[in-house]
Amino acid sequence: MDPISAVSEELAEIDGQINDLFRALSNGFQKLEKIKEANRRSRQLEELTEKMRECKRLIKDFDREVKDMETRNDLNTNKMLNERRQSMVKELNSYVALKKQVTANLENNKRIDLFDGPSEENAEDNVLLASSMTNQQLIDRGNKTMDETDQAIERGQKIVQDTINVGTETAAALKAQTEQMSRIVNELDSIHFSIKKASKLVKEIGRQVATDRCIMALLVIIVIGVIAIIIVKLVNPNNKDIRDIPGLAPPAMTRRLLWDPRIEVN
Repeated sequence: MDPISAVSEELAEIDGQINDLFRALSNGFQKLEKIKEANRRSRQLEELTEKMRECKRLIKDFDREVKDMETRNDLNTNKMLNERRQSMVKELNSYVALKKQVTANLENNKRIDLFDGPSEENAEDNVLLASSMTNQQLIDRGNKTMDETDQAIERGQKIVQDTINVGTETAAALKAQTEQMSRIVNELDSIHFSIKKASKLVKEIGRQVATDRCIMALLVIIVIGVIAIIIVKLVNPNNKDIRDIPGLAPPAMTRRLLWDPRIEVN
């Protein structure tokens, strides 16, 4: 028998769901290595990410259940449950690291070269143009080109600085939203756990109510039976098939006198 099942059926159920998710993650990453198309790899990675989120939520439920039962269990049981939880967290972290590695590989495959050198056709046109110009024209054109290049560099630096500022603001906003989403997820997990606890309590109360109803019905049947016996005994006191009820005396019978005082004796 599974040692976790001996402690709690609910813990055993959560442990089984986590094991199923770990098997699905293992098979999913093995399948991901065989997919060559980028879009399909991205979709498969999203599915695996969703499974990891579900696994994280179940591990939190497992941890809450262990903490609730910690005072009722002995030291060996608590040690076994904590070791099981740590192994779950360790295995989940390994899949998270594998997911980050796969994501980095996808980004590297999508990266393109943003700097292209001048084409051979443009180079030939520049050579022909330079051969038809005087030295002063070449100097003037060179100075003009340098000025345009300086202006382009300044514009590029401004764009880079603006991009850095926007990126910094975006990163701060994303960090705040991520923290907010993390708090929301934790609250949702707590609500989900509370709902499960409430459902369990409602089921227990329902069983108690059903038991109380059965007892009340049995008592009503007994009372009705006693009342019926009393009525029958009162209506037909000579019925020997019904035993006398303790505390209920049978009706007094009329006594006959052995002699009548009105009769004279000779």
